[in-house]
This record gives sequence, C-alpha cells and structure tokens, in this order.
Amino acid sequence: MTQDQNVFSLRKNRRSFLRNGIVAAGAATVGTGLLVGEVPVFAQEGPEEGSGTLTRGDAAILRFLAAAEIIETDLWQQYNELGGIPDNELPGGSGNPLYTTALKNLDSDMDQYIHDNTEDELTHEQFINSYLASKGADIVDLSRYATLPPSQADGANKTKGRLTNLMQLTVDTSWWTRYRSRTKNPDFGDTFPNAIPTLAKGQHPAIPRTNDDVTSDPKDATKPSDFLQAIANTAGFHFPFIEQGGTSLYPSVAQRVSNTEVLRIVLSLGGTENMHFQTWHDKAGNAPPLTNVKDPKTGVMVTFPDFSNSGENLKKNLIMPEPTKFLRKDLPACSIVRPTQTRGAAMDALRGLTADGLFIGHVVHGRSDGFLEFLKDLAEDADEAVRGF
Repeated sequence: MTQDQNVFSLRKNRRSFLRNGIVAAGAATVGTGLLVGEVPVFAQEGPEEGSGTLTRGDAAILRFLAAAEIIETDLWQQYNELGGIPDNELPGGSGNPLYTTALKNLDSDMDQYIHDNTEDELTHEQFINSYLASKGADIVDLSRYATLPPSQADGANKTKGRLTNLMQLTVDTSWWTRYRSRTKNPDFGDTFPNAIPTLAKGQHPAIPRTNDDVTSDPKDATKPSDFLQAIANTAGFHFPFIEQGGTSLYPSVAQRVSNTEVLRIVLSLGGTENMHFQTWHDKAGNAPPLTNVKDPKTGVMVTFPDFSNSGENLKKNLIMPEPTKFLRKDLPACSIVRPTQTRGAAMDALRGLTADGLFIGHVVHGRSDGFLEFLKDLAEDADEAVRGF
C-alpha cells in the first residue's frame, strides 16, 4: 500500500472539526485566518462521513463538490434577486431596476444569464447530494451556517440568512492575464498580475448593501451613478472569478476519481463551469471604464480601465484560452484549462474563495461558527482521495 493509499487508515476516526455547534478559534483573522494561519482550534472528535457503496475517495470528492455548489448557489441567488430574473423557477427577491440597469451596461442579457447560472448551480448541488444519498453515502447540508446578514436594498430577500458575503469582496482578477499568457502556467508555479489592481485591494460591494447604494446619475435619474456602476462592474468581474475556479476544480479532482460513473458526473458538471466562465469572461470586458470611484461608506477606491486599446495580456476580446505550456515545458504550447494540478486542488479552491471575502462574518471576535472548519475538513478529505480508495 502506497503512502497516498494509506492516508485514510492513518487518519482513522479523525475529525479535526465539529459538524455541529460553535468552535473556539483563538485570535483568528476574520474570513481567512482559519485557513492560512496556524490558528489553534479546539473541537471534539466525531465520526467520518459514510461513503455507502462508493469508495471513500469518490464520496469525499463529491461531498466537497456539493459544498462548493451550495456556496455558489447561495451567492448566485443573491445576484439573481437583485439583478437577475426572480421567478417561479428561482423564487426570492423581486429585482432592483437601477442595479439591473447598471449590470445591463455590460450586456443587455445579463439578467437572463444570471438567472440561468443560478439555476445551473442549484441543480448541481441537488444532483450531487441526491446521487450521494442513492449510494448510501452522507450528503452535505450547510443550512445551519446560513446566518450572514443579507442585503437590505429593495429587491433582495431582506430576511434570509446567507452563507456568503457579497458586500465585502476582494476580487482576484489574475485569471484575466493568466488565460492570455502564452508562456506561463500556474501548474509550473507561475504567477500573474491582476487586470484590475484596485479590486484586489480593500473590500468592495458587488451588490448594493442598502438603498443608500442605489443612486442615480445626477444628470439622468434613469442611469446609475458612477458608484452603483462600480458595484455592477465589481459583480461583472466577480462572476468569472467564481466560475474559473470551478473550471479548474472539476478536472483537477477528476484525476483522483475511481468509479467511471462518478467520473462521468465530474466531467459532465465541470463542462458547464467552462461554459459559465467563458460567458462571464466575455461580459467582464464590457465593464464601463471608471476612474477613482470612492465608496462613500468605506472610502475604498476602485478604477476600471478601458481595455479597448490594451496589449495582448489585457485585450478584452481574447476570451478563448491562449495556447501555453502544459504538462512539460519541452512540449508544444496548447490551449488548455489552467490550473489543473490535482495535488491540493480542493484546498486551493477553498483558499481562493476565502481570500475573496465570501466568508467574512463566519468568524467574529476570534470565535467561529464552525463553517470554515467544516469546509476545510471536506477539502482535506477530497485532496486525500486516490484511485481505488
């Protein structure tokens, strides 16, 4: 038995984090410390999740993907309530006309695309959990962690607790330059600059927090103010950030799947993430240029440049992956999804979501509600999956 194959027996009955209740987390940094810092966490041991007739590895991979899809559904529902199409397929919220107008400045079909992306993520989480249950395996339920305050702007469901925070985002836009590079690949350790440097600093709302954010142009009440347009532009770049993560995650974990039916699920669902990413990649390039727009509440500034006359690393219509190095540097360049390195893929995805600010509010004054710990445990289990186990 190899070292990787022995991983589950080495961690028999391991449960570093609680599935229920509150966990003391010491002096944790809000939103990120529990994942990237060495923060002491005190929790009682609990049982491993059941795998039913699936291998432990396949069940662990599917549970992490289910958790990721539940998180995506939660954030997309918030976007849909305010800027999509709330209907009998996706109830909740009633739409915010001026915010929707700001989003439509990126594309006239934004509301339909937001609706359909939301529905896709909802069906993904429901399917994966139903499949797990059909195999006698434990499913993922994050509903007890849906405690974050929602937007109080008109159009939002103002009483529904949320898993994710879309009002304090720090958006990594290095995916933009990564997919345009012809010489670098993150699987080789390469790094990439942010296309929107100001979005990668401070905390920015991607949905209006209250009606105070829903302001119109002083010269035309039918048009959004620069600040409301900046909120919509932030959302426009956040959409592809979320979906490029799934685009890489699915093929990365697929390399550890044992059962061909589970592999079929992972490949089939992952393909739709690719479609989402390219759609939003295209729309982000249409974000109206804005310079030094100040958040009146926090004072944070943001600038959205005009990519129309940029070089190849920023050019807005290069939405198909440029060929780059893959597998070995001596092989010819190839157009690929990147990254797809399998080792540590689930934990890397979780770190990215956490650094984005989505989970701000789950750790308050050094005390955790257990959400980040539970996600970390699911990610560890998925990363330890090996074929046949």
